[in-house]
Amino acid sequence: MTGFEAISAHNGWSIAAVGISIVFTGLVLLSVAIAQLHKILAFWEDRDQFYEQFRKKRDKHATTEEVCIVIPGNIQEPARHFKLLADRMAEPFALPKLLENAVRCGISHPHSTLNTLLLSDIVVPDGEGYYRWNQNARL
Repeated sequence: MTGFEAISAHNGWSIAAVGISIVFTGLVLLSVAIAQLHKILAFWEDRDQFYEQFRKKRDKHATTEEVCIVIPGNIQEPARHFKLLADRMAEPFALPKLLENAVRCGISHPHSTLNTLLLSDIVVPDGEGYYRWNQNARL
């Protein structure tokens, strides 16, 4: 068997059509990439300006949105006790007084818990030597 009969018998026409479509698709994609190359190069030249605009948008969104602070799971219960003690004291409160009340009430590991609350920005300084409970912290 030779000629067109052999091509038809072994799916030669469909294989040829698939090969042609693959080559044609590759050439189309290459031509589109070359046609848009000037935009890619212009973006690369002005990338600092783009990043600056991106940072402005990100900072704008960061200041307008409230960020919910998540309390680590291992100190949620002592954090609730600290919150109750902080609510009982007038805000802004003194950190040593809060710690003294926590020790007096028998909260487990008050020093390390208070340290974790400070590092997690749950208890934040007010700039005058006192501290406040962050309102974005959810218990």
